[in-house]
Amino acid sequence: MTRTTSNPTYFIKTFGCQMNKHDSEVASGLLDVEGLNPAENIETADLIVFLTCCVRENADERLRGQVASLKTLKTADVSGTTSSTTGGTTNDNAGKTAPLIAVGGCIGQRDGNKLLESLPHVDIVFGTHNIDSLPALYQQAVAKREAAQTEGRYKAWKPEATVEVKADGDSDVFAADLPTTREHAWHAWLPITQGCDNFCTYCIVPYVRGAERSRPFADVVAQARALVADGVLEITLLGQNVNSYGRDLEEAEGKPLFAEILRAVAATGIKRLGFATSHPKDLSPETIKVMAETPAVLHHLHLPVQSGSNKVLDDMGRCYTREEYLDLVAQLRTAIPHITLSTDMIVGFPGETEEDFEDSLKLAEEVIYDQMFTFLYSKREGTPAATMDGEVSADVAQKRFDRLVECVQTSARYRNEQLVGSTQAALIEGLSKRDKTMMTGRTHGAKVIHIPLPEAAHIDDYAGRILSAKVVEASTWFLRGELSESLEPTRELT
Repeated sequence: MTRTTSNPTYFIKTFGCQMNKHDSEVASGLLDVEGLNPAENIETADLIVFLTCCVRENADERLRGQVASLKTLKTADVSGTTSSTTGGTTNDNAGKTAPLIAVGGCIGQRDGNKLLESLPHVDIVFGTHNIDSLPALYQQAVAKREAAQTEGRYKAWKPEATVEVKADGDSDVFAADLPTTREHAWHAWLPITQGCDNFCTYCIVPYVRGAERSRPFADVVAQARALVADGVLEITLLGQNVNSYGRDLEEAEGKPLFAEILRAVAATGIKRLGFATSHPKDLSPETIKVMAETPAVLHHLHLPVQSGSNKVLDDMGRCYTREEYLDLVAQLRTAIPHITLSTDMIVGFPGETEEDFEDSLKLAEEVIYDQMFTFLYSKREGTPAATMDGEVSADVAQKRFDRLVECVQTSARYRNEQLVGSTQAALIEGLSKRDKTMMTGRTHGAKVIHIPLPEAAHIDDYAGRILSAKVVEASTWFLRGELSESLEPTRELT
């Protein structure tokens, strides 16, 4: 495919959490406004943007591997003419022009210019606090490339990267206030806080996302209303520590609690409302009450525990005990009996003994999670845990990891089997990636459910609709259902 001056294209690759997914939608919105179009694939893009995560080491490795794989694109022969204002390049004879590569997100914020030492093909680096600069940085990189072409030195040109990484507090721009192109018309990410003040000893996030900052209450509710008016069925409230919302606001804002904003957004008429991620120390009785009483709020909660050992929790700086965590679980299941619970747990944290791990395993068995994201401890330079003694050997950590995964697989299948025969309200998201005869949706408890696409029907007839489905089969990680006679339920079913 030949790139033209009229429609330069972009491709965005995203790593990491829901906040990065929202940042990717913002980057897409900014580039759409700039006049670029989304590319069909990475090979045909004029601009390739990586929105990165640095919470774990494998994210760094994936980024470096993927940028390295683009070397052949970056060294493409170029003999065409240069562009004028849009940054594309006509190349009627040789074909493709080498794309520009941008790295943003948490790795961009953390490493800045250092990235260029290991990733020499990168043209643009930006951080978590200046995503709004992406269009201008793109145009600067285009100008540098065009200058090299004009001077006849393009084939020998080494990218002269444009780097702009702002420190926390240097920008008043909230990503949620920028243009956004949503991946799905019926779903929207709605950040209500950014940054984190917790400083868990293993976590790099406070250093790359900055101090916690809450959006004004009225701005959040106004945006939610606008999303509902635009046809959005499901909103996910986002924050590194979403249920600490409001504690940094001025007295003029009334210091609203997270429970208040949850109730206010639900009152906009949104059909489904979720939120992530919650810190156990900030999950209040008021929030549990709103979850139980408000039909739109999903009966699902991601509540990271990280460890079941009080000693390890203390070393992690988590500010709660296993007993306090289990009490929260009991409160949730009393208020919302059918609630689904997911969590994060780290295995092999420095100093973790076999007894500590057994405490984690016992907690997982007691809670009976629907899903768990299990991680081998990853040392992050600059965090307190990186200098702690008591490193757990890779072999021991892996054996513990495998035992924990087996435990959660058992509990997840058990929880799914309890739903066989029930009727669920499923928001249809599209076709299954593995079986194009099956639709994929999510229940009010955020469980994946696969439903046969009716014969002669097209997925566009169902995607973005909330349908009733009877669960006929359960596996470890998903349900299988059949459409009920009532296609559009009047209320969410549990």
